[in-house]
Amino acid sequence: MTPAATRRTVTLEDVAKKARVSRATVSRVVNGNEKVDQDLARRVVKAIASTGYIPNAAARTLVSRRTGTVALVMSGSDGSAAQVFADPFFGRITGGVVTYLRDRAMHPTLMLADSDRARQDALDFVRRGNADGALLVSTHAGDPLPQLFVDAGVPAVLFARPALPVPISFVDLDHEAGAALAANHLAERGCRQVATIAGPADLPAANSRLAGFQRAMARHGVPYVQVAHGNFTADSGEQAMIELLTAVPEIDGVFAANDLMAVGALRALRDNGRVVPDDVALIGFDDSEPARLTRPRLTTVSQPVEEMSARMTALLLTLLDAPGTAPSSVVFDPYLVVRESA
Repeated sequence: MTPAATRRTVTLEDVAKKARVSRATVSRVVNGNEKVDQDLARRVVKAIASTGYIPNAAARTLVSRRTGTVALVMSGSDGSAAQVFADPFFGRITGGVVTYLRDRAMHPTLMLADSDRARQDALDFVRRGNADGALLVSTHAGDPLPQLFVDAGVPAVLFARPALPVPISFVDLDHEAGAALAANHLAERGCRQVATIAGPADLPAANSRLAGFQRAMARHGVPYVQVAHGNFTADSGEQAMIELLTAVPEIDGVFAANDLMAVGALRALRDNGRVVPDDVALIGFDDSEPARLTRPRLTTVSQPVEEMSARMTALLLTLLDAPGTAPSSVVFDPYLVVRESA
C-alpha cells in the first residue's frame, strides 16, 4: 500500500484539537456560520489547512470566501432551453467558458433566465455566495438582466454590447465591419440584385449587421437592398428566402445574418431550382459548425466566439481579483472565410 492509502482519515475532533476549540466550533466554521468569533474562525481555518481535513481548494474557499464557481446565465430571445441547446452559438460560448475555467480549476454553473423570476433567481444565486460572479449572455434588447446585476453590485460581464447604456464590462464583435466584408465579397463577384436575411429587429447585433451591409452595398453603387427578417433559426431563414425570391426574382446575391438562417436559405434556393453559387451567391455569419456541413459549404463571416468567451471570463476573474475596477470592453475584428457558396 502507498502511504496515502494507509493514512488515517482526519476528523473534526482532530481539527478541534489542533485549533484548541470545540468540535461544534469547527462544525460552525466549516458550514459558514458567520457568528463564530473571528479569532476562533481563523484558528480553525489554519488547523483545517494544516491537517488536511478538507481539500486545499475548500480550505481556500473558507479563507477567501471564493467558491471557484461562476454562473453562466443564458437569457435568450424566447428563453427556452430548447433554443439554448440547439443553437451552436450558445454551445460555442459554453465551450469557450468551460475551457478557460478548466485550466484554472474553476467551474461554471449554467442557468437559464427565461422570465423575471428566473432572472431574479440567477441574481440571488450569486448574491447568496453560490458563485463568485456571473457571465451574462443576453440576446434581446429589452432584457433587464445586465441592469439587475449592476444595480445589485454583483460582479458580472456581458457577452455583446448592452442595448441600453449600462455600466458593465462586455466583449463584442465589430458587426458592421463583418457585414461590410460580406457586401464587398458579393460586389466583387458582380452581384447587383442583392438581398439580405436580417436577424430580429430588437437585437443590436442584428441591426448592426443590417446597417453595415446596407452601407457597404451603397458604397458599391447598390442604393437599395431588399430585406427579410428571420429569428436566427434555419426555418426562419428558409421562409425569409422564399419571401426574397418573390420580391426579387432576379436575385443573385444573399447575405444571411447568421449561419443557421443561411442553411435555411440554401434549402429554399435548392427547392426553387437555384444553384448556389452559380445562380445565387450566399454568405452567412458566425463560421459555426453548420457552415462547414452544408453542400456547398458556406462562405461566412467569422465570429471568434470561443476566444470572445474566454476573454469575457478573463474580464470577470480580473474583476473578482480587483473589486471596484471600472468597466471595460473588448471588441474583436471579424474576417471572411471563403468557401464554395460565394
